[in-house]
Amino acid sequence: MNRFSDMQLLVDAADLSSLSAAGRRAGLSPAAASACVQRVEAMLGARLFERTTRQLRLTDEGRIYIASCRVAIETMREAERAVRSGTDAVSGTLRVSSPSDLGRNLLVDILDQFMTLHPDVRVVLTLSDSLSRFVPDDIDVAIRVGKLQDSELVARHLADSWRVVSASPACIEAHGMPEHPEDLAELPTLVLTTNAGPRNEWRLGDTVVRVRRYHESTDSEVIRRWAVLGRGFAYRQLWAVATDVREGRLKLINAPAWSAPAPIHAMYHPNAFQPPRVRRFVDFLHAEMQRRLPTDEAVEFASSR
Repeated sequence: MNRFSDMQLLVDAADLSSLSAAGRRAGLSPAAASACVQRVEAMLGARLFERTTRQLRLTDEGRIYIASCRVAIETMREAERAVRSGTDAVSGTLRVSSPSDLGRNLLVDILDQFMTLHPDVRVVLTLSDSLSRFVPDDIDVAIRVGKLQDSELVARHLADSWRVVSASPACIEAHGMPEHPEDLAELPTLVLTTNAGPRNEWRLGDTVVRVRRYHESTDSEVIRRWAVLGRGFAYRQLWAVATDVREGRLKLINAPAWSAPAPIHAMYHPNAFQPPRVRRFVDFLHAEMQRRLPTDEAVEFASSR
């Protein structure tokens, strides 16, 4: 169990930013805690922490190693709980990140079902419209929409969604129904802005249009609200506007001809011993995405004709 104790000390030191505090938690003197870290660093041949009189900071090697330590500790604890209970129940903390639209409109319900099935799993959900393709070490599963860049991460394809153009009846009445993709270049539009800049290039079928007259926001919910208020044509994922389309606040424009497929992936670190909660969640997520998206798309496309 010395290796397990060493890993726990390293994790505590990283969380507390203090080797002395981690040692106290483990019942060790500062000298004994320091000796433990030095022993592990000597075994690995790499420094895990940059230590000064005021600060304890992880090195790049330390971030990699301690992320794996967390997985190993959680996996062992889950195995112990499963043996004691005589079941294959999963538990522990599941950290998920997702784009805001997908999180609000799809993922919240899927996570709710997963939490009902696995009440001992604690969920930490991060939603943002400016998520990069990079997955931090403290995220178990990152859900990303669109083409992925090359990465050492594992990427499991969950389903395909669709980007669609939509506008309010008032907007269409004021500016007319665009007949060709190029018409949108000079019509009022609504653009989501991320860290990479405004997403003002829209793929409409086989045509890519750069819209020029647009309001922009870093918040996708603002884009949706502006579209409902008639401020312009929006290019969003179908799940983000499905309710507004069903209830008549928005209309899809030339769907499905102008609609573009976008793959959805679950990304996670390639740990050899992935915690059961992560494996179960990715499998559950895949099944739910496959079940939900095609049906929703078929209904929405049919309603727009």
